[in-house]
Amino acid sequence: MATKIRLQRHGKKGKPFYYIVVADARAPRDGRFIERLGSYNPNTNPATIDINFDKTLAWVNTGAQPTDTCRAILSYKGVLYKKHLEGGVKKGALTEEQAAAKFAEWTEQKDGKITGKKTSLVSAKDEARKLALIAEAKKKEDKAAAIAAKNAPVAEEVAEEEVEATTEGEVAETPAAEADAAESAE
Repeated sequence: MATKIRLQRHGKKGKPFYYIVVADARAPRDGRFIERLGSYNPNTNPATIDINFDKTLAWVNTGAQPTDTCRAILSYKGVLYKKHLEGGVKKGALTEEQAAAKFAEWTEQKDGKITGKKTSLVSAKDEARKLALIAEAKKKEDKAAAIAAKNAPVAEEVAEEEVEATTEGEVAETPAAEADAAESAE
């Protein structure tokens, strides 16, 4: 019987969640399966992948063919690399200790990349939040300045009208004062 390692879709519309299963190649996508190996959640960033490493490695070694997406997932988790190293040990190119050391180094490097991505995402999110707060504060200041400017011209216009009235009054008084001065000079 030809077996495949593939994804079985679950979750609601627009929010997929997958089980990684071993199934007969002729079975429908969401139908009967032989064994469930883990889960894959593409909704998170980075995607959450939980697999039973030993069971998956055993199925790959017995000939189960992963689909393209499952191949990428198994490669990401190191199952295919572990199979590759075990093949090197069987051929005599590597010793068991060398293969274990290479795999440990690879997993350490991979974990470093994943944690680096998570921290960069968190820092980017915090930076975006800070920028949004700064932009909001600037908008608030601009709005307050606009309101103050809207309220201030009314007071200035009243003051300007009083100044104009006073100036017109002085202009009116000045000719009268000149006329009084002219009468007294006569």
